[in-house]
Amino acid sequence: MPMARGRVTSNSSGQIVSTSAYARHMVSLSVRDRESFLAEPHVAALSVSAGQGRGPLTVPIWYQYAPGGEAWVLTDAGSRKARLIETAGRFTLMVERVMPTTRYVSVEGAVTRTVPGTDELLWEIAARYLPSDKVPAYIGFVKAELGEQVAIYLRPERWLTADLGPGAVPPRVT
Repeated sequence: MPMARGRVTSNSSGQIVSTSAYARHMVSLSVRDRESFLAEPHVAALSVSAGQGRGPLTVPIWYQYAPGGEAWVLTDAGSRKARLIETAGRFTLMVERVMPTTRYVSVEGAVTRTVPGTDELLWEIAARYLPSDKVPAYIGFVKAELGEQVAIYLRPERWLTADLGPGAVPPRVT
């Protein structure tokens, strides 16, 4: 099935407008909706510049966020990801779902601080994603196998959001 084609233009307010059936279903999320969606426990794609002549490093990661606040990730202090974030001074998180509607939120921003990982932060992030009976074993694994952790905080500066609405069918990739 070929992808529906349409014309993309901008209106008098500078907003992007498309005439394709696919894009007509897409709406940006309100501030409340985008923050609430980001606060849900999705696995994020974290992207950070990997330097001149390279695409960004993009990896799945657990994160924490409360509406109106900063997002943070917990990672190995010596990881490539942590070094690249330190160099770039910023990164992007993108979360998505496909049911009941296709929706995504991407947030990019500056690093506000990097702090040593603590047992409290490790417990908080593990409890967000794992059943409570699995958290102690995960924490034991991290401490034994992954080494020193750091929490890296992001101040949201730029948001990109969309919800394709009920009945919207994404185009096929060929």
